[in-house]
Amino acid sequence: MHITHLSLVNFRNYHNLEFDLPDNISVFWGANAQGKTNLLESICFLATTRFSRSVPDREIINRDTLTEKIPFARLATDIQRKDRNAQLEIVLRPRSLAAHESGSGFTLHKHIKVNGVTRRAVDLMGQLNMVMFSPRDIDLISEEPSLRRRHLDITNSQIDPQYLRSLQRYNKVLSQRNHLLRQIAAGHSRPDELVFWNDELVKTGSYIVIQRQETIDKLSELSEPIHQQLSGGEEKLKLKYVRSIYREGTASESIDDTEKAFSEALSASRGKELARGQSLVGPHRDDLQFFVNDINIGHYGSRGQQRTVALSLKLAEVRFMLTRTDEKPVLLLDDVLSELDSQRREHLLETVSDYQQVLITTTELDRFPSDFLAHAEKFEVKNGTIL
Repeated sequence: MHITHLSLVNFRNYHNLEFDLPDNISVFWGANAQGKTNLLESICFLATTRFSRSVPDREIINRDTLTEKIPFARLATDIQRKDRNAQLEIVLRPRSLAAHESGSGFTLHKHIKVNGVTRRAVDLMGQLNMVMFSPRDIDLISEEPSLRRRHLDITNSQIDPQYLRSLQRYNKVLSQRNHLLRQIAAGHSRPDELVFWNDELVKTGSYIVIQRQETIDKLSELSEPIHQQLSGGEEKLKLKYVRSIYREGTASESIDDTEKAFSEALSASRGKELARGQSLVGPHRDDLQFFVNDINIGHYGSRGQQRTVALSLKLAEVRFMLTRTDEKPVLLLDDVLSELDSQRREHLLETVSDYQQVLITTTELDRFPSDFLAHAEKFEVKNGTIL
């Protein structure tokens, strides 16, 4: 799988970019704030309708065009896969022109097309598979569990349409159930009304739990040799899925077992849930933990160790997607070499040298070995243009 062409109109600091991407390693270099990261973020957005980090809607459309009558941004790409080619397009416009003109309530509407036909976001997911790593991904290891859950959801949604549908349904059911819990606590609804929403939560949530468990088990297996290489053979990495339904999970655990455990956990937590007005067990409360040499690296690791774990995870995801789709995803590396020591840089570049398509950004070309640069395409990024 690889991207053959990328088009960006009024997207962040790009006014009008038409760019053919080579089918190998591309290095985009230039000073800070020139558009290197935005280039990678555009690919992330085309693959998932999301950015790798939170970006306010007002900052997505190029600021110079916000004064126009109908401001918009357009992202489009052509991709080539083993069995098909595809054209993807996302057009972003303010939902309300009145809100845009007043500067309040600025939110964007996404108009999505796949091969020229209007589609939903769920139809876009999986058309273009990508894995993106940036220095901010260290937060996946050390910060709040919601970041790790979101990351797992994006990874699984790219390769499993049923997972995305189950996740969307689960979030709707969760919202309704939380509202009902508050209504019951206030005396406005009956406790027996929970039965339907409990069944729906268990049915949709159990599939999510099972798929996350299988993904984490596979990522743990794939990341171990990668991490050993990046750490010079000194560290052994293991991943663990922590379930809020209080049962250790394995890839062989059945959906029936998970549904039973989920139902039991809901019954056991009912009193606390009514008191707090929110659902306290389920995949929305689960976590992913990382252990290096049997030590929880999220709690006790150094920043350097956490960064290496995050990189090992992302490289394992590339191999994981390959096992599930029989194609390597596009790998996006945003200024990662500046965060690694020379040994880890060497191991990383050696690892990605045989990937089908890799896009790397950097502020300094001299961070790369000369033999690596000799086999890569190099592009300078300046003021939102690629030279």
